[in-house]
Amino acid sequence: MALQCGIVGLPNVGKSTIFNALTAAGAEMANYPFCTIEPNVGVVAVRDARLDALVSLVRPQKTIPTVMEFVDIAGLVKGASQGEGLGNQFLGHIRQVDAVAHVVRCFEDDDITHVQGRVDPVTDIQVIETELMLADLSAVEKRLGGVSKKAKLGEKEARLLESVYQKVAQGLNAGVPIRLQGLTGEELSGLKDLFLLTSKPVLYVCNVAEAELQAAQQVGQHAMVDAVRQLATEQNAGVVAICGRIEAEVSELDEAEKQLFLEDLGLADSGLDRLVRQAYDLLGLMTFFTVGPKEVRAWTVKKGATAFDAAGVIHSDFQRGFIRAEVIGFTDMIACKGEQGAKEKGRFRLEGRDYPVTDGDCMHFRFNV
Repeated sequence: MALQCGIVGLPNVGKSTIFNALTAAGAEMANYPFCTIEPNVGVVAVRDARLDALVSLVRPQKTIPTVMEFVDIAGLVKGASQGEGLGNQFLGHIRQVDAVAHVVRCFEDDDITHVQGRVDPVTDIQVIETELMLADLSAVEKRLGGVSKKAKLGEKEARLLESVYQKVAQGLNAGVPIRLQGLTGEELSGLKDLFLLTSKPVLYVCNVAEAELQAAQQVGQHAMVDAVRQLATEQNAGVVAICGRIEAEVSELDEAEKQLFLEDLGLADSGLDRLVRQAYDLLGLMTFFTVGPKEVRAWTVKKGATAFDAAGVIHSDFQRGFIRAEVIGFTDMIACKGEQGAKEKGRFRLEGRDYPVTDGDCMHFRFNV
C-alpha cells in the first residue's frame, strides 16, 4: 500500500520547495500566491536500513522499497471554505489523501512575502484548520438534512447516522476538528464516505532557516518551532523541523556526497527521512519483507495486521488461497545469515492466518487457488 500525504499550507511557506526536494518532481517555484494550481504528485522510495541489510545478505537481482506518494496542493487562504483563493479546488484535492503534512513557515525573510503580513506559525495553522472545519461542517450539515428526513420516517440506520452527524456538527461548531472529537470506530465508519478533511492525521512540517536548523531540532531552542510543538502535543499531531533550502541542495547530490553534506551540518539524516518516519507513526504503519534471490521487497501494512492481511497486500490470490506463512524475524535473518541458517537454528516458523505480523518480519506465503 502506498501512503499518500498531502502537503498543504498558506501560500509562500515553502510547500513547493520542500516537495521538489523530496520528490525531485520539478514543481514550479515562485514568490507569489497560487504558484501551484494543479496538485503535483511525486513517488518517493522510503529509506530503510533493514532493506539495505537484507540486500547485502541476499544480493538479489532486484530490490523494491516501499514508497510514499507526496501531493503538493495549492496554497489555502482565509475564506477558502466559501470559495476564496482556489477554494473548493484545493479542498477537493485534499479529501483524497491519507494524511496531511501541514507546512508552516518558521523563519523571517523580508524578501519573501507572507500572505498574512507577519510570520506566526500557530496563527497560520489556525487559519487553515478553521477553513477545513468550516468545509467539513458544510458537508455534514448538507448530509444531515437528508438523513433527518429518513430518520423521521423511522429508518433505523438513518437515526444512527443522524446522531453521529449531529455530534460531529456540534464539535465542529465548537472549534474541535473531527480527529480530536473522540469518536468511536463505528461513528467514524459512518463518516467515511464524506471524506472529511479534519478527520485526517496531521504532521506539522516546520520550515526553518538554514542557520537555525540545528537549534530547531532541540526543544527550547527555537521559539516558533516550540510553539508548534506545544500545539501538536495538545492535538496529538506529529512535528518535524526541516529546512527547505537545505533539502533542495541535498536532493541534487549523489549518495556519498549527501552523507558528507549532512555530517558537515551535524545532521544524522535528511528531512525526508524524518518526515517519512513521522508519517508512518501517524498512520500506524509498519513494514514486512519478502526475501529471495530474485527479489528483496519491502511491503507496508497497518500495525495489528495479520498474516492473512499481509498476504492480501501482495496479491489477492495469496489471501484467497492462504495456507500458512513462513516467518523469520529480521534480526534472526541477519544473525543467522539467511533462511537456511534460521532453519538450522530453529528461527524459522510456520504461522496461521491470524498470526500478528511484527515490524520487520521476513515472510513467504504458501497458498493454493
